[in-house]
Amino acid sequence: MQFGGRRKKNSINPQSELYGQHLQFYGQPPLENISLSEFETFAVERLKLLKTVENLGVSHVKLTDLYISKLEKELKALNFPYRPDADDKKSQSGPTEYEKRRKDHISHFILRLAYCQTEDLRRWFIQQEVDLFRFRFNDLDPKQQLEFLHKNNLRYDTISSEEKLKLKDQLINSSFGVSGITVMEHEFYKVPFQDALDLVRLRKVYLKQGYAYIPHQDIVTIVLNDFRTRLSKALALTARSLPAVHSDERLQPLLNHLSHAYVGQDYSIQKNVGKISLDQIDSLSGKSFPLCMRQLHQSLRENHHLRHGGRMQYGLFLKGIGLSLEQALQFWKMEFIRGKVDADKFDKAYAYSIRHMFGKEGKRTDYTPYSCMKVILSNPPSQGDHHGCPFRHSDPELLKQKLQVYKVSPSGINQILELVKGMHYQLACQKYFELTHNIEDSSFSLNHPNQYFLESQKLLGGGKDIKREMDAPQRSQENAASKGSTATQEVAANTSQHLAEMTEDLDSFFQDA
Repeated sequence: MQFGGRRKKNSINPQSELYGQHLQFYGQPPLENISLSEFETFAVERLKLLKTVENLGVSHVKLTDLYISKLEKELKALNFPYRPDADDKKSQSGPTEYEKRRKDHISHFILRLAYCQTEDLRRWFIQQEVDLFRFRFNDLDPKQQLEFLHKNNLRYDTISSEEKLKLKDQLINSSFGVSGITVMEHEFYKVPFQDALDLVRLRKVYLKQGYAYIPHQDIVTIVLNDFRTRLSKALALTARSLPAVHSDERLQPLLNHLSHAYVGQDYSIQKNVGKISLDQIDSLSGKSFPLCMRQLHQSLRENHHLRHGGRMQYGLFLKGIGLSLEQALQFWKMEFIRGKVDADKFDKAYAYSIRHMFGKEGKRTDYTPYSCMKVILSNPPSQGDHHGCPFRHSDPELLKQKLQVYKVSPSGINQILELVKGMHYQLACQKYFELTHNIEDSSFSLNHPNQYFLESQKLLGGGKDIKREMDAPQRSQENAASKGSTATQEVAANTSQHLAEMTEDLDSFFQDA
């Protein structure tokens, strides 16, 4: 496909120059044609990279040796640039540095299309790209950092030796790592204080008459602020072009997959149908259900009813852990007739929708249990609803009370609430998993409620009978329902199918992150 507008005969930024830098601001969009297959591959692999950046940023202190080594490992595994001084020689087992930089550049712009659609998506994308940029910038030596500043016309005023001598004591006291012996050897930049709010907040710079005096080793803060501002504006501009992008039937399903950030295991494929008995569900809900499903189960038991959103979310989850169609019909019917629904009304009003979930009615679509991102990004629950993600949709005080009832320790509740405050809802759920299973590190990246259940059963020793085959092929709902569709719809469904098949190992990818 073609990125950007018409290609000029004498391009100001030829590709050799565009991909010639290890680090960049992504100011110039790609100017070449790429295949749809390459488009998909680049998008998914950058998504894996940004997911790794997010997980490492929460589970490790940023830029520590362990954080750096793990991120370098992932950059190398995914064939993204990770060494600023790497040459352009092609190894026997991998692409050249030019090819890695090309992939880095193009994949960034692809995910811009997917993550410009809502404020939450933009915020997540910006944060991960900023963290990745910080890692790469700090990997440059001082000379390379200055070269980067000059190439990108980032001209910050350095103070003279006379001013440095005059402010010597203040600069020593306010700047970490600057001593009386080395102060004259350091470069200091004078910038408006609003461009260095992070350093001001940490009291790491000297302030005078509205200016902050920043030592060179902290210049990354200013560069990051510039990068964040540019990327935020670029995403807003990209969002305006979405109607034109969505008119392309090849790209729309792909971008929808990416923006929901889950392209992993398809839990609709049941390998252990009937392995769970109905009398096990109450016990399993207390020890192996994620909080979203635990609250749905509890609400169902208390009210003997769930609205459509709750029935879909919980019903598909139960299907995914192994409930057969016959068991599902029995389970829902027994519970509903305990409330205000008699058996005849259940058969007429509700049984059809349950059979529909299992692909036995309508278009015969084998519906997939909801992923974490689908639960988080779907319509929020209104009054009387119980679906959604408790970490995303609950009031913090109510969430705190719920966690107390479930005997989560006060320190654990504080950790969860901090993650919620930072909008790391899946990581908050993963922390809940660790606290309720008494482990320090869950060693997996949580992306799906059914994954939570399987990991819990595996940990508790109950996985032999319940755990499904994890190598089942991925299937998309669009592909399953594509029978009889037009040629255009078939192309869209095949695009989604291709993406799903290509990324069915995403869960296992994060096992060692």
